[in-house]
Amino acid sequence: MARNRFQFGLAMLTGLFLLAGVFAILLYVLTPESPAFRGPILLASFIAILIGSLLSILFVVRWLLRPYHQLVGEAQRASVASQMLKSQDEAEFVLETFQSVVAQLQEQRKELEQLSVEASERATSAEKFSERIVASLPSGLLAFDADGRSMVVNAPGRTLLEVEGTVLGESYERLLARHAELASMVRDCLARGTLYRRTEIEATSANGGLRRLGATIAPIELPPEGSPRGALCLLTDITEVTELREQVALKRNLESLGEMSAGLAHEFKNAIATLQGYAQLLESEDLLNEVRSLSAMVTAFLNFARPQPLQLEEVSLNELVQECAREFATANIVIDSAQPVVVRADERMIRQALMNLLRNAAEANHGSVFVTVRENTIEVRDSGDGIPEDNLSKIFIPFFTTKAKGHGIGLALAHRIVTEHGGTLTAANCPDGGAVFTIKLPV
Repeated sequence: MARNRFQFGLAMLTGLFLLAGVFAILLYVLTPESPAFRGPILLASFIAILIGSLLSILFVVRWLLRPYHQLVGEAQRASVASQMLKSQDEAEFVLETFQSVVAQLQEQRKELEQLSVEASERATSAEKFSERIVASLPSGLLAFDADGRSMVVNAPGRTLLEVEGTVLGESYERLLARHAELASMVRDCLARGTLYRRTEIEATSANGGLRRLGATIAPIELPPEGSPRGALCLLTDITEVTELREQVALKRNLESLGEMSAGLAHEFKNAIATLQGYAQLLESEDLLNEVRSLSAMVTAFLNFARPQPLQLEEVSLNELVQECAREFATANIVIDSAQPVVVRADERMIRQALMNLLRNAAEANHGSVFVTVRENTIEVRDSGDGIPEDNLSKIFIPFFTTKAKGHGIGLALAHRIVTEHGGTLTAANCPDGGAVFTIKLPV
């Protein structure tokens, strides 16, 4: 715009000079040729042209120096100019001001570059710290975007879901294909923003085992604001906690049942003793056998119901298993005990519990009975038909049995003995068939 104005000003001056020249020529032509007339006209034209030229030159110089004066004015208004003024000469003053401004700009550029580097380092450090936090979580962490695709899956999450390799970008339907209940909860969270707090769900592992998972699923707002929500899923394996809780509840129920029934069993035993005396007088062998069987059942129930103090001592589980296995000469018992294992326990009571488990495995067995001793754990596995899923939670209840002959006291008594030692006794089905009973004793 300034350049166009300057060109317009030059064009106007040039036009004025041309008009002045034409006017002077016309005057010179139209006036008489007498020197008295032409002399003043030529002098007046020369003076007018000279004055116009000087004015034009001044105008052009002023026009050219206008940016310079603006620069001087800006330099005078700058705060740095008053501090660094070293010369009264305008050119030197402007040069010094310009150099000072350039130096300050360079310093500010360096400061901005340093700040940018520091901000980048802080961002990288925060990102790495967040990654370490996610990786260090003992629980499984899964994050899904608004389209249901995974953005974060840490190592415990991959372990719980039993997936391998890179799973980022996978849809939740495919990632949770084997966990239908969890997939339904994530779908509901993405669609409606539903929050699930510490919800217990059941999951089936690759080997067919049942696991309990605690799931917390919450919606997350993703940038920019107002965009569709994502979902954050926190998974925890609570199988052992749930089993322990069930064990504690069962122990309390059995203790209550034992206290209540101990008195009844004692009265039954007195009546049975009288009945056995009459059976001997009548010399009825069948009646005597039934009475003896009933007396054995009541005695076993009394042993179960009556609390007995523990006589703790150092017990070698390897030797104890070998001795119990020799009691079952007709059963094929395979023992796997690589290293000696010694625990503090009541040998007589642990022997009784182990005998009950071996007897149960031998009766349900179609082949060999496998006993494994590792650290403080004993596993008794048979190759029978296994335990129906509905009966797994009932097999340690007194008098519960699926056998034609039996009283349902052996497993309940074994469970009470182990829990009195502060351990756990659990039952499960093997993936390849049969049932496995696991005793865990405190070290």
